[in-house]
Amino acid sequence: MLRYFGFSVGLTVAALVTAVFFGGPAALLAVAVLGVLEVCLSFDNAVVNAKVLRRMSPLWRKLFLYVGIFIAVFGMRLLLPIVLVSVTAQLSIPEVWDLALSDQEAYAENVEAAAEAIYTFGGIFLLMIFLNFLFDEEREIHWLSWLERPLAKAGKLPYLAIVIALAVIYVGSQIADDDKYATVLMSGLAGLFTYLLIGGLNELMEAPETDDEDDDVTPTGQTAGNGAGGTATKAVAGAGAAAFLYLEVLDASFSFDGVIGAFAISSDIFIIALGLGIGAFWVRSLTIYMVDKGTLDEYRYLEHGAMWAIGFLAAIMILELRFHISEYVTGLTGLLFIVAAVISSIVVSRRERAEVAAADRPGERDEVPAGQS
Repeated sequence: MLRYFGFSVGLTVAALVTAVFFGGPAALLAVAVLGVLEVCLSFDNAVVNAKVLRRMSPLWRKLFLYVGIFIAVFGMRLLLPIVLVSVTAQLSIPEVWDLALSDQEAYAENVEAAAEAIYTFGGIFLLMIFLNFLFDEEREIHWLSWLERPLAKAGKLPYLAIVIALAVIYVGSQIADDDKYATVLMSGLAGLFTYLLIGGLNELMEAPETDDEDDDVTPTGQTAGNGAGGTATKAVAGAGAAAFLYLEVLDASFSFDGVIGAFAISSDIFIIALGLGIGAFWVRSLTIYMVDKGTLDEYRYLEHGAMWAIGFLAAIMILELRFHISEYVTGLTGLLFIVAAVISSIVVSRRERAEVAAADRPGERDEVPAGQS
């Protein structure tokens, strides 16, 4: 276990010691609460990350773990709110940085003023992930069969997910404050466009299969011609880059809710960065652990639970345009989906093993042929 979580444990201890040194017991408590909150909000993120990461090459896995974590901690949890405040408040980034250091309450108010744009962008991006999971006709395993099977059949309707997302954007613009109408529309469309763009890049950069006599690329990347090796290598690298970009945007969408909610616990940007940062490291460690241990294969409904948690989070982020919903409610509900999926996976696996064992038990004694004793 230390191989996967040792660094996260060490970083957590260092962050808590730093918090005590600079802010005393109150800062220690704030960092601990923020770390736990981030893990609760983003556990389903780790599950989805694992699904994508296991298809990536070892090189891109390492880049996601070591390079992506700095983007997640410093980019998404520290710099992104500053950039958003700069755009929405029409201030320069140095001015916002100075505001964050000198007047933390005013900075927190500016972050909350940008909440509509943040929630709508992240909510629509996550909603598209959830809808495309539900409408996947090729998915063979269903958790909530009574609901998932009919929805999978509905996926035959072209562009259904996009139509629903556009409808949600419109509804969001109606429930938001009047002066935020244009902000919600533009942010929602930006979230939808980002998802479609990354999805398109991912499909474009997947390793190709060609039937050319000289440049035949097999599904495993083996080549039958002289030029195909370079084509396959570039395709695999491109697919890894697209998947890496997808994971970073996904992480940003999950972090939005935590960043906004963090100001209810502390207005100090460094305390927030420490707390959310250690949470982000734990999520990364969980992702790598699940990939290496084959957790998604062992617990067949784990991905389903994560996707339903994502759908719930997307709905919460849109509802936040009108109502305040506690981050603890969001995090705990997501964990409930995960726990329920794990329990369901264990129950079904045990039932199948029992059925196999029963089938292997000898039945009635075979009849003895005549003349034998």
